[in-house]
Amino acid sequence: MTRGHQVDVFTTTIDGPDDSNVPLAIPVNLDSVKVHYFASPFLRRLAWAPTMKGVLRQEAAKAAVMHLHSVFLWPTYAAASAARTARTPYVVGPRGALVKKLVRKRNQLLKTAWIALVERSTFEHAAAIHVTSKVEAVELQRFGWNLPRIAVIPNGVDEPVNLVGLPAADVQLITRQQPLVLFLGRLSWVKGLDRLLQAFALTRVGTLAIVGPDYENLLPQLLHSTTKLGIAERVHFLPRIVVGLDKERIFSAAQVLVLPSYSENFGNTILEAMIRSVPVVVTREVGAADIVSQSGGGVVVEGEPNILAEAIAGLLENPQRARQIGQTGRYYVAERYSWSSVAAQMEQLYEEIRVPGHKC
Repeated sequence: MTRGHQVDVFTTTIDGPDDSNVPLAIPVNLDSVKVHYFASPFLRRLAWAPTMKGVLRQEAAKAAVMHLHSVFLWPTYAAASAARTARTPYVVGPRGALVKKLVRKRNQLLKTAWIALVERSTFEHAAAIHVTSKVEAVELQRFGWNLPRIAVIPNGVDEPVNLVGLPAADVQLITRQQPLVLFLGRLSWVKGLDRLLQAFALTRVGTLAIVGPDYENLLPQLLHSTTKLGIAERVHFLPRIVVGLDKERIFSAAQVLVLPSYSENFGNTILEAMIRSVPVVVTREVGAADIVSQSGGGVVVEGEPNILAEAIAGLLENPQRARQIGQTGRYYVAERYSWSSVAAQMEQLYEEIRVPGHKC
């Protein structure tokens, strides 16, 4: 690693319904990080990987610090157990999943049982909790647990790369529509797409592009809503992941990005838009809303459709103001949210909790 640390990552081969084509017996070197992959033959919903358990026990005894990055998954439980046995301090991050209203929305009985049997102990025995925003910290504290230190360290963002060539045909079709309002993220009820469509129906100009993978099979419902609202001709869906040139072209065509989530621990797409000078409209439930407010790089609003519509229309109908806001946001994010800045904060956290005598 560029900062002089040895980093090992332990994960499964699960890649959606398939498995990544990677070796299992030896680690894979990715940018000087050793990534160890383990098969999950059964109980894939929990990412159960039985061969990982013994390796984690061995590695926990050698580690200065362990960092766990999920909840409701078996590897997190196994890693926490191994760390406690080895008396190695660990950091755990809920990654936006420990929110009471999200738990109530899906598989409430199973998740409630798992929280009582596994997650509470995992979090209460951690050396520190890592959250990416104050919103995420508040949601976690609602569970009433006896938590250790909570460290708020945001995600970082990469500077955009100037790529040449032609994007995919479906991306070209979308980027011809102007002025363009962009939603970029997975298609999920928690992202507030219902209120986004209702809000867009109250605007008079522009095209809305909803771009992102549809893991929840939400697209038929969204298409029905556009027809019912009378905006089917003004809304374009691209239900897939976009990367590289396709992603850059969509961002460059957007006059505003909207993230109207009901719950969002951070919202990486917000920083991705801002670093590209795209002004943003976000709801107060989005973790990165504080960044938007402090930077002046967008508008933070309540989620009611009429209020959302007013914010979107205000940027579409005043392109000069939108450009000024976009530039303001870019300067702010570039200065404060580089990955080197975020890495320094995480490094400091590790240093404060590590085992004495162990070098991180």
